[in-house]
Amino acid sequence: METIKYSSIVDIPADEFQPLQKNTEKEREEIAAPSLNFLQDSWRRLKKNKAAVISMSLLVVIIAVSILTIFISPQDPTKQNVDYSNLPPRIPGLNINGLNGKTMVAGELVNKYAQADVPSNVNYLLGTDSLGRDVLSRLFMGTRISLLIAFIAALFDITLGVAYGLISGLLGGKVDNAMQRFLEILSGIPNLVVMILMLVVFEPGIFSIVAAMAITNWIPMARIVRAQTLKLKDQEYVLAGMTLGESKWKIAFKHIVPNISSVIIIQMMFSIPTAIFFEAFLSFIGLGLMPPNASLGTLLNDGYKTFLYLPYLLWIPAVTISVIMICFNLLADGLRDAFDPKMKE
Repeated sequence: METIKYSSIVDIPADEFQPLQKNTEKEREEIAAPSLNFLQDSWRRLKKNKAAVISMSLLVVIIAVSILTIFISPQDPTKQNVDYSNLPPRIPGLNINGLNGKTMVAGELVNKYAQADVPSNVNYLLGTDSLGRDVLSRLFMGTRISLLIAFIAALFDITLGVAYGLISGLLGGKVDNAMQRFLEILSGIPNLVVMILMLVVFEPGIFSIVAAMAITNWIPMARIVRAQTLKLKDQEYVLAGMTLGESKWKIAFKHIVPNISSVIIIQMMFSIPTAIFFEAFLSFIGLGLMPPNASLGTLLNDGYKTFLYLPYLLWIPAVTISVIMICFNLLADGLRDAFDPKMKE
């Protein structure tokens, strides 16, 4: 069929135009694409961020494995067997030095499993520590405890930080001034000093770490929520609600909190890796969990002592904590861009 070219639209004959199949004006003006709410639109933008999606997938796998290994674990993470101490990793079917039970001792390649008379059906995929405990089982336990502490810290951020920031921002005036001075006093106390004070009152463990983080770590959340509340409480819909007789607290939970929920979620995602690092630091210097319990910090503390001749004991928890912190930070960046796309401009 020969294609006819026209110099302008007015030269096209009327019989070449295809009529609309819609019968009414309402049908012709109908929006063909489905409408999306805020969460659906945010999820659509988040899926375009490959780093955030990969990070979220890795975190889901890590959290699922850490929960599953409560019931199914390769070995008892606290069971000691000094006859099998400092064994290198041995992965069945993999004949690579360092991963097949062999390691260098005094310049010679030695089969440590044969020296310790380990049965052929017993394999430690990540080796054992100086007390003969399975490193893989202790890694699962340590990751689980570190994540538990981090999520408890995030829960305190939401409850204490959001409530404090809302009250301070809504009431304003002298109340806001007094509450902010109190925050400045708390933020001026170093976390390490707070932790030492907690150890004076409580024994080292999860409770003392959580108590130390509960005192100071919610302060950034409170300041962010206060700033957002001060910005939103002068908006027209908030003033209209007050004019109609609504109470401040009903307006806060019905209008202000939903509008700042994205900021709260993003700040919470950034606070989780901070809490993980804080716990690892305290456990590394001996102020956190006590043996035989394990966390990523205690594993790092055990690994650095033998780093020169058993480097895998340090590298394994170091890589794990690095992956978890990077994933949380990349996911938080992706959520920030998804909830507020204008941040990129």
